[in-house]
Amino acid sequence: MSDSSRQRFRVLAAGVLSLVLCMGVARFAYTPLLPLMQDQAGLGAAGGGWLAAWNYLGYLSGALIAANISNLLLKDRLYRVGMVLAVLSTAAMAASTSPVWWCAWRFVAGLSSAAGMLLGTGLILNWLIRHDHRPELGIHFAGIGLGIALCSAAVAIMSHWFDWQRQWLLFSLAAAALLVPALAWLPRPEVTTQTRGGQPMVDAPPSSLFMRLMMAAYFCAGVGYVVSATFIVAIVDALPGLDGRGALVFLVIGVAATPACILWDLIARRIGMLNALLATGWLQIGGILLPLAGGLGAALAGAVLFGVTFIGLVSLVLTLAGRYYPTRPAKMMGKMTLSYGVAQIIAPAITGWIAEASGSYAGGLVLAAAAMLVGSVLLLALKVVERRDLSRAVVA
Repeated sequence: MSDSSRQRFRVLAAGVLSLVLCMGVARFAYTPLLPLMQDQAGLGAAGGGWLAAWNYLGYLSGALIAANISNLLLKDRLYRVGMVLAVLSTAAMAASTSPVWWCAWRFVAGLSSAAGMLLGTGLILNWLIRHDHRPELGIHFAGIGLGIALCSAAVAIMSHWFDWQRQWLLFSLAAAALLVPALAWLPRPEVTTQTRGGQPMVDAPPSSLFMRLMMAAYFCAGVGYVVSATFIVAIVDALPGLDGRGALVFLVIGVAATPACILWDLIARRIGMLNALLATGWLQIGGILLPLAGGLGAALAGAVLFGVTFIGLVSLVLTLAGRYYPTRPAKMMGKMTLSYGVAQIIAPAITGWIAEASGSYAGGLVLAAAAMLVGSVLLLALKVVERRDLSRAVVA
């Protein structure tokens, strides 16, 4: 392996492990632990929704910060602070049964998730472009699926011996171990205006109409994602004959998501980014609704579809943002995530309220699928706008 390949491997490994830490542990460990916290700590359905909403409020706050920072060195420092906060917020969940305490630390966990998803991803994409590597994030985003799968499997195993508090503590120890390579293997960013091969790094922002439509479509994707991502374990456990199978379904989501981004990178090369995004949207609608059909087979099929699509959609959108802004990819990533994050604050709270009022999460799943349908229509409009913008650029 050449020095360049070895360094690329270390940088991508740092990115994967950072996402396992800040998304898999700090964010997604909550999903398989939610039924335990409901059974053992008295957390209700509405309370679970509010904890998720506070987590996404933290994520949205982090996105605001990322969208307004242009200095790469400052982004690097904040990324490293965020990784430390991921460890602390995980440990803090075990320290109290106060809903206020939990909400505060879910907010901090949301900040750390933004540090990994936006600042870390932006730093890695900038490094890939600067070192003349293909600007794709499929390998990097495998960390989310890997984190989901590992956390789900860990909860399924640990629940035989440990209560919810001890599991949060054990997750914090795992997070501390992940912290070291996530920080050490990502080099400090360079601030030159050329790649190693001498090519200029120039931003090429899209039109304002394109941005508005993309942000609206990404808002819809946020609704489509967050309901299943937050409540799928509780949803499946509540289905007739499937009590205790929610953790298995969440594990399948993680396993399906792990290679998904690499697959969608390959698909996007062949059919284009917007067509690939449309495909993820249509497939994700099926993944959201299939659990309503009842039975373990439908739930597992839905998990596969959801896992393959939700992270592929995010990866494609953030890669697209980085290509428009190669010198400061986290800037557009942050703006896009503002719309995604607002959806993730609103939708869990609404879903928790619907579940508490109706005794079922079915209404939340229908809401999520409807949002994805609207988002798909917006993507069709985006294709028209993209063709118009390209024709104007040629004329100019």
